[in-house]
Amino acid sequence: MKVRDKFKWLSLGLLTTWLVLFVLFPNLMVLAASFLTSDVKELIRPEFSLDSYAKLADPLYAKVLLHSLYLAVVTTLICLLVGYPAAWLINTCSKPVQGLLLFLIIVPFWTNSLIRTYAMKVILGNRGILNKGLMELGIIDAPIRLMYTEAAVILALVYILLPFMILPLFGVIEKLPKSYLEAARDLGSTKLYTFRRVVWPLTLPGVISGCVLVFLPALGMFYIADLLGGAGNLLIGNIIRDQILVARNWPFGAALSVSLIGLMALLLLAYYRAMKATEGAKS
Repeated sequence: MKVRDKFKWLSLGLLTTWLVLFVLFPNLMVLAASFLTSDVKELIRPEFSLDSYAKLADPLYAKVLLHSLYLAVVTTLICLLVGYPAAWLINTCSKPVQGLLLFLIIVPFWTNSLIRTYAMKVILGNRGILNKGLMELGIIDAPIRLMYTEAAVILALVYILLPFMILPLFGVIEKLPKSYLEAARDLGSTKLYTFRRVVWPLTLPGVISGCVLVFLPALGMFYIADLLGGAGNLLIGNIIRDQILVARNWPFGAALSVSLIGLMALLLLAYYRAMKATEGAKS
């Protein structure tokens, strides 16, 4: 066997081992725990039960799940509305300027998202930078309550996840054949019609990718809801954390995790089918 083939199989073996040990097994353990019984002393009693899944029908938890979906959908839509024009404008710049702008978009990744969330508290607080600036300009007379609101959670989610929308969109827009736009212009097509019939279908894979990359993390960023949203703006991740660390109800926390994983799997399946349909439409 050649050295190159040995290296390939060694790399695949190490990757497979890593995924099995640190992805497959932990998820199987969570799945198994969700079908067991909660115990005050031992945390989990090896007794089969569906009580944890039955509790998912509780209106309290269903409301939190729906609210999580709502916040994730709103965040995704805002990121798309902001990210699409931003990616398009970056693509119209010269190569050096493109590199600089992309660098500025990536720079926040050098700082932990938790630290950036704390920075949002400094900006949005009653005595924060935003309120002080508005009062100095005479726009408001008293501080506006921005902290511990739904808007604060959405704003922080958009701030942290916006790069995940811009980068895939920039990739597909950059590869957009300029000859198609020139042909549409020569045929007398309006800019709106060209966007609807040419640009949007060709950039749809980037739109779908960006939406998935924003929507899935938005469901589980519980620390943002903790720091900026208060008790009235919880995400499903907050409930999972509280069940595991506070209530010590591991089976129910595991059932919530399995439900969230199942929801993400359905979204990834929808993404896969949408990508296949897009490729079929192109061919």
